Amino acid sequence: MNGVGALAGRVALITGVSRRQGIGHAIARRLAAQGADLLVTHHRPHDVAQPWGADDVSLVLDSIRGCVVSEAQRVVDVAADLTGDGVPEAVVARAVAEFGHVDILICNHARSGGDGPLGALTAEMLDAHWAVNARSALLLVQAFAVRHDGRPGGRVILMTSGQGMGPMPGEVAYAASKAALAGITLTLADQLADAGITVNCVNPGPVDTGYVTPELARQTAPMFPLGRWGEPDDPARLIEWLVSDEGAWMTGQVLNTEGGFARWRAARGD
Repeated sequence: MNGVGALAGRVALITGVSRRQGIGHAIARRLAAQGADLLVTHHRPHDVAQPWGADDVSLVLDSIRGCVVSEAQRVVDVAADLTGDGVPEAVVARAVAEFGHVDILICNHARSGGDGPLGALTAEMLDAHWAVNARSALLLVQAFAVRHDGRPGGRVILMTSGQGMGPMPGEVAYAASKAALAGITLTLADQLADAGITVNCVNPGPVDTGYVTPELARQTAPMFPLGRWGEPDDPARLIEWLVSDEGAWMTGQVLNTEGGFARWRAARGD
């Protein structure tokens, strides 16, 4: 391998890297610090529509590049709406064109907002969440599998949510689409095992990515036995391990990194 770091010589494609308060940014910084070359995607129009707003993508990239450990490392960014026809395949092809190969795929992107409880759902609402959260991720995995050249270190990380740990009554479309990724993880892991690619799915738990208000923090405080909300670097540390050589024996798993988040405490009023 060239360069330094446990991931030197490897290429990681990370989606949903658009905000310095986001999980994708934290993952990218950790992998850059391990020597990986990166292709990161962002879709700023989604962030603009959210209450917390969009970040300056150039500052996001500067932050990631500040973590590289070799002059040879590169961080390439692509603005991409992954719901577009052929876009997932084109993004993977771009990574291969830039770096010659791709070793790691981390599907961190997600659709937030435009959701509701049972009784308020529409077909458009359900389809929109499916297209972003599930369909595009599956197409990315497929394109990655086709393009992967068989070298050691093939890794796929999907991102689910806490829908299997407790109800999400106001986010039915989101929870359903994220549940699909958790549900398909073992099947994908089995299919890609012969190619030496591991597939795991991470539930990052409740992470403050800039949307937690003082009132929400107060209401949920009893649910956090460690005394705080999750931070973006919490799931990023787990993902860093999963894509490393140390994580090579882990595949087909759905991993919850929730810091002991206890939904029952709120119900009991503890």
